[in-house]
Parts: sequence; structure tokens; C-alpha cells
Amino acid sequence: MSTLADHLRALPDEALAALLRLRPDLVVPVPTDLSALAVRAQSRVSVARALDGLDQFTLRILDAARLTRDPEHDETSTEAILVLATAGPGVDRAAARTAVDRLRALFLLYGPESALRVVPGVDEVCSPYPAGLGRPAADLDPETAALVADPARLRRTLLAAPPPARAILDRLAAGPPVGTLPTAVRPDDATGTDGSAAPVSWLVDNRLLVPISEASAPAGRSAAVELPREIGLLLRRDAGPLGPLLPTPPQVTGTVRESKAADSAGAGQAMEVVRHTEALLEQLATEPAPVLRSGGLGVRDLRRLARATGLDESTAALLLEVAYAAGLLGELDLPGATTTRAGADQQMLPAAGYEAWRDGSLAHRWEHLARAWLTMTRQVGLIGRRDDRERPITVLSAEAERAGVPAVRRAVLEVLDDLEPGTAPTPDEVVELLGWRAPRRNLGREAGQREALAEAGLLGVTGLGALTSYGRLLLAQWTAGDIRLTETDDDPLGRRPDAGGAAGGGSPTVRALDALLPAPVDHFLVQADLTVVVPGPPDPTLAEELAAVAEPESAGGASVHRVTGASVRRALDTGYAADDLHALFRRRSRTPVPQGLTYLVDDIARKHGGLRAGSAGAYLRSDDEALLAEVLADRRLVGMSLRRLAPTVLATPHLVGRLVTALREAGYAPVTEDASGATVLTRPKVRRAPTRVSVANRVADPLAAPKLTGPRLLGIVEQIRRGDVAARAARRAPATVRGGRAGGTGGELPSTHAHTQALAVLQQAVRDRTLVWVGYVDAHGSTASRLVRPVSIGAGYLRAEDERTEMLHTFALHRITAAVLEEQ
Repeated sequence: MSTLADHLRALPDEALAALLRLRPDLVVPVPTDLSALAVRAQSRVSVARALDGLDQFTLRILDAARLTRDPEHDETSTEAILVLATAGPGVDRAAARTAVDRLRALFLLYGPESALRVVPGVDEVCSPYPAGLGRPAADLDPETAALVADPARLRRTLLAAPPPARAILDRLAAGPPVGTLPTAVRPDDATGTDGSAAPVSWLVDNRLLVPISEASAPAGRSAAVELPREIGLLLRRDAGPLGPLLPTPPQVTGTVRESKAADSAGAGQAMEVVRHTEALLEQLATEPAPVLRSGGLGVRDLRRLARATGLDESTAALLLEVAYAAGLLGELDLPGATTTRAGADQQMLPAAGYEAWRDGSLAHRWEHLARAWLTMTRQVGLIGRRDDRERPITVLSAEAERAGVPAVRRAVLEVLDDLEPGTAPTPDEVVELLGWRAPRRNLGREAGQREALAEAGLLGVTGLGALTSYGRLLLAQWTAGDIRLTETDDDPLGRRPDAGGAAGGGSPTVRALDALLPAPVDHFLVQADLTVVVPGPPDPTLAEELAAVAEPESAGGASVHRVTGASVRRALDTGYAADDLHALFRRRSRTPVPQGLTYLVDDIARKHGGLRAGSAGAYLRSDDEALLAEVLADRRLVGMSLRRLAPTVLATPHLVGRLVTALREAGYAPVTEDASGATVLTRPKVRRAPTRVSVANRVADPLAAPKLTGPRLLGIVEQIRRGDVAARAARRAPATVRGGRAGGTGGELPSTHAHTQALAVLQQAVRDRTLVWVGYVDAHGSTASRLVRPVSIGAGYLRAEDERTEMLHTFALHRITAAVLEEQ
């Protein structure tokens, strides 16, 4: 009987390369020979990976192979599998044959069509009840076996079953065929309506169910019962022996929308995502949030951030997680912190790469966030729930880490990508289709799949429920392995020099999204009520200027800001002069600058700097003695303990910052000065956490299957075949060569006589250019053998060529234990 290794050995290189392409985990690491490859292909881990990628129908065909095996030879045939699969309705031979061919290509089935074998790992990984059918009656109970051997008696017994008992049989026939008494019997099934015995007792007494040992029952359950296979097949006569089969995936209809409408909706949501993310990060820059000692942000801080940005808590949590994954958010140790425990004495605030991200175009910024979302291993839907210890799961905490989440997102987006553009399926349709495509892999992931769909809509990857055109491009980049960003020291966003903010630069995703977004504007409209309307997304320079001179009131496709006395004073504090502000509004406004705005700027500028503060604690001076007298008499400033030092100078024991704040709260407009009397510009000091790298830029999982190109596959096949030849040749080596010198033990150096004999054989092989088996002791003291063609002997070394690898080897003569000519 040939083994799997024999079948692999008989394959041509192209077929062996095809197997490695279908099961790339078999070459991590590359097996030494074909025997090692066969062992790995039958292992539990590798078989489980292969099964995880199979659809529901192919798995049922594999069950058919397991059911039709001959118990004596453990073999089945293609014809037997096809007959069993097509016994039910809705299955043709072509579909079943395609599934069998796929199983054979994966080498889950191997051998000739008349004697197919199932690799042992399948029985270890899969359910012990193929297709939900129990064991044969002969393996369970002789009396039950006698019952199923008499078809007429079996039918009479089934027809005589009371309705509650028949209901139990139908449940077990659908699979799995084993039930414990607490689950197989409902309370109202304990006795029949006519006072008859309990249904399970009736079934057991009539040999339709077989009690099995308590060891076979689930832990913590009472003794179980099992439905024999023959009875289960009889009860399935309408659905077919394998149960209901779906050779084709469930149909997804959904709602068909205009592709342009979906793209427009998605692009609008993408703009909102970028704006809300920036707002959250600006809030954290203004008021950093403390990091919990267990890691992550507290519930109160999440609520504060959500309230400040006008978001619900779930959306704020998602954007914070994505920003952290994108490297835009990080932890900063507080000054004087000595503890090294994670999360202790730290604050959460924007990271060093935040400014570079903020200065990019909308499309670049969105792509940076979307790539991080695709690859981050965070299940945001868990936030707000409780862990095993009944503690709430918070934003950025370790409890929300799930390694399989990126695969769930990819699977969901691939479903949308396979549909016609503009098709918006329902979540139930997506979950059902994924359950058919890979039932083993997607079991228990239904909630995560629904969350992935919702997150894709919130982030603008989908629009109106359909995958956007730029979302398809993003998914194509991910599938092609081009999802990583190429970071440089100059640009943490990884933009190429030609990317910029123009629609022609950047990745295909950026260019597609740029074409859908409104072009950045470099102007605004100033109205008489001092509101500033920006008719589109502002370019980075305009956005920075607006942040300095106006207060934001509303955002969206067209944002609204308002110029106030406080915003003008803030601009003057950061170094603008009145003339600079007038020039800015004239240059940027497409409408005439209202006179009220000019008066406001001049009025604030005239008062600005009229008072100058220094430290005494701090001092306050002014050329206007009446103004100083007013300040000294102001009851709102009693807490500053001001006293006159000179007609034009007041002093306070408090620090200059507190003095300036109190004066401004009282309605004055002081400025600070240094020791020379020069005005100190008070640009706000920006604190940033250390630079972090986006998860999309990190090194791929070392355990992930490698991407295998055709040439690389053929190279691996050649390497395995060479190793196989070497292993088989080593097994053919003479015993004297494999075990060292005759009469000695492995690892010993040769005696003088044996060494002289070996040298004579090697010298003859050099003269005749013949192959010779060389036994030697390596540097670790282990014996080894190699079939080589000697080239020369001299200076204490043998130089010989290994014909298999075409490499030249050098052997120290004193380590050679034996030499035997190869038999021709």
C-alpha cells in the first residue's frame, strides 16, 4: 500500500508546486525532504488550516468520503462519493466532482480514483460524526444492528413512535446524533399525553436510540444517547443522506444603488471622519487624558471627548482606536514619573507625526486612517462591555485586542467587492454568505462581521451600504500586499514627493478619492455679522490661519467660523499685528471686509499691549497712569495683591501667568515682556507624545503564510527533491559508512588500519573519477555519510564534489571514518 510520501514523490514538479501554492504553510519552514512534507501535510495544524478555507459544500463532500470508506482497507472511491452526494435533491455530479477534485488538489484526499484515502489529520480535526450521522449500529449495539438489518421491522417501529419520541428522532437525525438527557428531553416530553413512558425511554427500549457511556457524554452531563447511522439515513430520506446541500453560495440581492451616489455618500463620510478625528486629537492636545494604570482611557474621558466633539461614544471610541493604530496618538510620561508600570503616570495626547498628517490632503489623511483600520487588531465593538472579571472594557485597553479581526474585515469587504458596483447587501446576507464560504473559519464571528460592516460605513469605506470605488482600490492594495505605507523621516505619512495634495499624486486610492472630494479652497466669505464661511475644505495654510483668528461654529462641506474679540486677541498674542490681520482678511475674503471687522481689529489692537507684565513675582507697567490707577482700584483684582512701585509700575507676588490671566478675565488686554522690555509672543506650547508607527507599517506576522511566486515555488520544489534524494541515498549507504569504522561506535575517530584503508579507496576514486561513500565525524562528534566524487587529496584534506547539489565539499582526512566505492 503506497503512502502519501510515495504519491508526493511521483508528482511532477508543477503539480507539487501547485500543492504548495494551495497550502503555503507547508513550506514554513521548507521541509527537508518529501517524507517530511508528507508528515506535515497530514498534521493537525496544517489540515485544520486547509479545512478552514473550504466552503460548506466541499466540507460535506469530504464527509461523504469519510462515510463511504471501506472499514477494512480504509479506502473509498470517487464513484462512491459521487453516488452518495447526488442521492439528495439539488446536487449534480459535476458540482460534486469539482469538490472532489479540490480535495484531491489539497491532498486531503489522495490516491487513485478507485482507492482514495483520507489523510489521518482530517479525522483528528473534524467531528467524529461525519455529516451529523452517528456510528453504524453494529458498532453500538447488537440488538439495534438486528433491528436495522430488518427494514420492514424498522419501518414499523418508526411508525409506532409517539409524536414526542418522533420529534426527538428528527432533531438527532438533523445532527449531531448524540444528545444528553437534559437536552434531548424537554420537560413536557417526560411522559406522553396518554401517560405513556418517557419518549427517550421508549426509544431506548425499542432500540431506536442506543445509550452510550458517560465518558462519551459532554462534561457535566448525564449519560448520553446516540442515533445509529442507519436510522439517521432513513429519517433523512427526503433531504438526502448528507442533509440539505448547497452546491452554490447563497444568493445576495441587497439594494442596488447608483455607483455615483454610493461614492458621493462615502466621500462625504470620509471628510467627516477626517474632521472628527482631528477634532478629537485637538481636544486631547488641549486637555490630555490620563492613561489608566491598567491601560487605555477611562469612561469619563471618553464621554468628555465625545461630548466636546458632538459624537456618540461608540464613534468616538472607533476614531480614537484608529488614530492610535495610525500612529497619530500616543502616551507621554509625566514629568517626574518614576514608575515603569504600563499606563501609570502617563497622558494620552497627539503623537509627533500628528502635524505632518494634519498638513496632508483630505484623501491622504483618510487613506492613512483607513489603512490603519484594515490592519489593526482591535475589536472596537467590545468597548463598553465587561470582561471575564466583570470590569468594563475601555478604549485602547488590552482587553479589546483580537488577532483575527483584520481577517474578518477583509472577508466582509471581499463579499462586497464580489458584488456589482452599487449593490448594498443586508448584514444578514453577508453573514450567511460568509458562513457558506468558510463555515469553520467564520463560526462564532457573526457579531464581528456585523461590526466590520458598521465600521466600514462610519469610516466611509462604504457608502449607502455599498463598497465605494476607492474602497475597492484600497482592498485591492491590501490583497496585493501593498497595504503598508513607506514612511520616511521627512514624511511619516509615507507620501511620495509627487503625492502632495493634488489629485494626480499618491496611490490609486488617493487619486480616486481626490476626484470625488471638493477641491480645497484658499479663500472664505466674510459676512456683516463677522461670520466667516469657508465654501469647501480649507487648504492646510488657510485652516491654520482660521484656527488663529476665528472660532469654529459649524463644520461640514462648508464650514462656518466667527471672528470675536477673544479670537483677535489670540491672534495678536501669537504675533499678528493689526496690519497683518487686515491684510489676511483682504487677501482671503472674496467679499468686501465688513467695516465692523476692521473696527474690531483696530479696537482690540489699540488696547492690546497697553499693559505690560513682568515678574516680581510679576510686575505691571504702563505709560498711562490713569489706566494703572483703574487697575489698582479694580475690586476684581484684589486677589492679585497689587501694589504701586512707581507711578507707572505695579507689582504682585503672584507669577506673571496668573497676573495676565486675571487681567484678561477682568477685561484688560495686557501683554508680557522680557527683561529687555521686548514683547513676548505667546504662541501656545504644543506637547506631543513620542512618534509612533502606524500598524499598517509594521512587519507582517512571521507566522503568516508567505507569498509564493512561480519561480520561488519551483525553487522550493527543487530543494525538497534534492533533500529527498539525499535522505534516500543516506539510507542506501553501507553500514560501515553510516556507523563509522567496522567494529567501532558512532562518533569515534578511525583506527590507523581503517584510516589507511579509507585513504586507499579515496585515492583509487580520485584516479578513476568514481563515486564513493564517505563516512566522517562532524564538528559536533556525530557520524554522517555522503555520496561524493573525489577531486583531489592533499594538505590533510579531501576535496570532493556532491553531484546532487553540484557543490564542492572539503573533508579533514583525520575525521574520515570509512570510504566505500559506490556499487554500479
